[in-house]
Parts: sequence; C-alpha cells; structure tokens
Amino acid sequence: MNTPLKIIVLGATGMAGSRIADEAVARGHAVTAVARHHDAQAPARDGLNRVTADAAAPDLPFDGADAVVSALPARAALPLLPALVARAAGRRLLFVGGAGSLRLPNGERVIDQPGFREEWKPEASAHVDLLDALRALPDDVDWTFLSPSALFLPGERTGTFRLGGDDLLAEADGTSRISAEDYAVALLDEIETPAHRRQRFTVGY
Repeated sequence: MNTPLKIIVLGATGMAGSRIADEAVARGHAVTAVARHHDAQAPARDGLNRVTADAAAPDLPFDGADAVVSALPARAALPLLPALVARAAGRRLLFVGGAGSLRLPNGERVIDQPGFREEWKPEASAHVDLLDALRALPDDVDWTFLSPSALFLPGERTGTFRLGGDDLLAEADGTSRISAEDYAVALLDEIETPAHRRQRFTVGY
C-alpha cells in the first residue's frame, strides 16, 4: 500500500466494524468510523474520525471516500442498499457478509442444514438476500461481499489464513473458523489490492 486511502466504516463499534477500523488505521489509512454510539472515554487517535450518526442519515460524509465498508447487520444494510449505492457512486462498497449462503461439499448451503440454529436464521437469511441484491446490481456498481467462516469470533491477529469463493472453508478436523482480527486483515487486503470486484469471497483458517 503506497497511498493512504479514505475509508468509511458503517457500524464501526461492532465486533467486525471496530476491528476493520483498527486495522485500517494501523495501516495508515484515514478512517471515518460511523456508529450510533461511541465510547465517550475512547482516546483520540491519529487517522480516526468518529462520527455519531445513523447509517441512514443523508448527510454522512461520503465525499472524498475511496471505499465505504458496511459492517452493519444485514437486516439494517439491506433496506439501505439503494441509498448506499446512490451515495457511494464511483466508490467501492464492501460488505461484512455471513456464512449461511456458503456451500458445503454436498452442494447444500450452510443455512439449510438441520443443525443450523433457528435464532441465527433471520440475520443469516438477510445476508442471503443482501448478496442476491448485490449480484443483481448494474455492472457499474463496484461491490464486494466477504463471508466469514462458520465460527466468527474475537481472537488473534495472525495474518495467516486462506481465501475461497462460494464454498465454506474448513480445517482438517472439520472446524470452520476465522477471528474477527484476521477477517479485518483480509478485508483491508482487498481494499488495498482489489481481487474480488463484484464478487463474494470467504476467509478462513
């Protein structure tokens, strides 16, 4: 990465959003972190501008941004998609996705498995719908959707992981996982060196 980028992170205080913002700042980018609530005690940091606003606010500062990252829940991002596309015209749009639409070796989706918990289905279904909506957008919309592995939790930044396409990644013992920290690394790598424009991809160990 040679030139610092201007990156907006929507939902910047959540598990994924906070780590994406941290990773971007650590790489020297200028980050606008948008959330409804910020920690009033959080120290000021070079490269990080905290904006307290709803992601639907029409006056969010998209001007001058190189990339807009939605780390919002899919049920919040989906109804905002038309407005995000219109306001981010000419900029990259990247979405924190879900694992539910990834395929298993038998060709079936993760969300359709008998053991998939009922309480996860509303958000997982919204991620499926969001991905479908992105794939239906006109060709001039520059979007990327990054699905985590099945287990997506806070952990360690190792910088060592695998990337995939539409298939769930799993380790030799069948475990499918990625830390939120390494997920952020993969997303920032994609922002800096685009390799999955208008595609979904996934990351896992």
